[in-house]
Amino acid sequence: MKSVWIDSVTLPSFEKLQGKTKTDVLIIGGGMAGILTAYFLKQKGINYQLVEATTIANGITKNTTAKITSQHGLIYDSLFSSVGTEKAKMYLQANEKALAKYKELAKDIDCDLQEKSNYVYSMTDKSIIGKEVDTVNKLGFKAELVEKLPLPLKPAATIEFKNQAQFNPLKFIAGIVDGLNIHENTFVKEVDKNTAITDSGKITANKIIVATHFPFINCHGSYFMKMYQHRSYVIALKNAQDVNGMYVDEAQKGMSFRNYQDLLLIGGGDHRTGKKGGNWQVLRNFAKKHYPQAEESYAWATQDCMTLDSVPYIGHYSRMTPNLYVATGFNKWGMTSSMVSAMILSEMIIGQKPDYAEVFSPHRSMLKLQLFINGFETIVNLLTPTGKRCTHLGCALKENQTEHTWECPCHGSRFDQDGHLIDNPAMRDSDVH
Repeated sequence: MKSVWIDSVTLPSFEKLQGKTKTDVLIIGGGMAGILTAYFLKQKGINYQLVEATTIANGITKNTTAKITSQHGLIYDSLFSSVGTEKAKMYLQANEKALAKYKELAKDIDCDLQEKSNYVYSMTDKSIIGKEVDTVNKLGFKAELVEKLPLPLKPAATIEFKNQAQFNPLKFIAGIVDGLNIHENTFVKEVDKNTAITDSGKITANKIIVATHFPFINCHGSYFMKMYQHRSYVIALKNAQDVNGMYVDEAQKGMSFRNYQDLLLIGGGDHRTGKKGGNWQVLRNFAKKHYPQAEESYAWATQDCMTLDSVPYIGHYSRMTPNLYVATGFNKWGMTSSMVSAMILSEMIIGQKPDYAEVFSPHRSMLKLQLFINGFETIVNLLTPTGKRCTHLGCALKENQTEHTWECPCHGSRFDQDGHLIDNPAMRDSDVH
């Protein structure tokens, strides 16, 4: 199974980093967030290195649905109620700035960027859509209530954000990595103060940025308590429908839609990693019913880090680590959040801090219901009697029979059938036999 993006471009390769080196800033992780941060640091004249354990964009970035939007589900009424007008407006402004930056960079990059409206619909509750429209308009952004959609669905109501965008993420990366100081196949095993220990040497840096999807340093930040991971699935259909926009259900287990060239991309089948869900079968059943003449060209799956309050963690890794930074918890909105992360972190590195950085602070309150749900899952799976354990913190692994993998319900690490590590935060293989 592979995404449509993988077939669209061949990314350049970079040499493995050998021996001992020094740099002002070390970026760990070669996905969209890490690469954009490197790009901005280069523009600012900062000495940096980026290291990637495998090859760039080989993790979550290659499996995105690649929507660039400041509309992240029904986030704004929730933020307005929980943290107030000012911080809700900060979140909106940061993501609108990220969207604008993508559009600016894409003028010089052939990455199939198209301006499209983004829609969030509810199948059952018109009132929550109405509240979101009212809140967004209070924040100074023009959102509209839409009654009907060009989809084989009949939602109760829909909110529209105009002038958003969609693109090909790997073509975009191919257009910005030229000249960046990147090293592939350089696995960071641990970080000790200002030194990163790799499988082939050591890197000493004044500042270190962890952009590895799920942070792997457990002794700071409590990210293993503040996040869990969520899997979702995508199919790409030929001979389907041009929906002329980007659409997503406000319900976590709903579906999403967008086009890329002559394909219709349908996403859904979601479940917490390590749990059971609808996976591709739900999408294929939907396609068979509503697009009987369509042909499936691609199918892939992705994984998202979910935070306690649906807002990413971007900034200092912990209060005790002034020279260690993090970008994580993108909650299914990885493209826009990657740009927000890169803008915030590249400015923090040079001693500046954008006003909107406050809303993304990793040090905000953890007292949310999701914290207790995460804790319950951890306790249950730590106590589950099985020899198949995650090498992260020891939770019991569950088999994903659809993808033929072993998955951790606690924090989302994944292993293949032979126990080889696929997704972090685990840092080594597991004995699953």
